[in-house]
Amino acid sequence: MIFAVLGAYLLLLIAIAIISIIASWKIYTKAGQPGWASIVPIYNLIILLEIIRKPWWWLLMLMIPLVNIYFLVVMMDRLAKSFGKNSGFTVGLIFLGPIFYLILAFDGSPYTPLDDQR
Repeated sequence: MIFAVLGAYLLLLIAIAIISIIASWKIYTKAGQPGWASIVPIYNLIILLEIIRKPWWWLLMLMIPLVNIYFLVVMMDRLAKSFGKNSGFTVGLIFLGPIFYLILAFDGSPYTPLDDQR
């Protein structure tokens, strides 16, 4: 019985991981970046910082506990706004990531780089 539950849970986690990979690959290609970059650890964050027009040293800020929460929220907000979405969509990206990543990846919203003044 326990193995069936664990097996089902593992399948659910694998399905969520595959959906997230597909969605992030598509988001990166919509932004003019190579899709494969979304699956390479650390490098994917560097490319995401390029997409949202933030400097590389933000990667260091993501390593500081509690400070990283602020930077992740700002990153999700800038990602949403780069595709013409509002702050409500940012909340969706934060709390229901795989679903809102799929929406961002496959809706018709074009990528529009933000200015560096925000």
